[in-house]
Amino acid sequence: MRVCENRTDDVAAARLAAGVASYGLGVAQDAILDPKRGSAEAAFARQVAMYLCHTAFELSLARVAVAFERDRSTVAHACHAIEDRRDEAGFDAWLCNLEAMLRDAPRPGRRHWSAR
Repeated sequence: MRVCENRTDDVAAARLAAGVASYGLGVAQDAILDPKRGSAEAAFARQVAMYLCHTAFELSLARVAVAFERDRSTVAHACHAIEDRRDEAGFDAWLCNLEAMLRDAPRPGRRHWSAR
């Protein structure tokens, strides 16, 4: 796979993760993807989206950083912050459900049905 295609797929994965975080937290997807920090709610939703992108799509922290137009250290901080909250049973169950939704999502280049 070429780098350009990889980046396009990574950005699509980030948008999908942001959409799921948006739905789960009631924060606008545009606020999650905004290059500015935004409100505390948007920043937390972005952390969730970056974590989901890393865990559900198995993207490296560096690839998640590029897809979200952030520094790798920002993504690492987000992943640590979300991982720390997984000790809370309710939060962990909620996050597991979001991860499952993304893991079941079709991946680019994989056919899930055939054209007739």
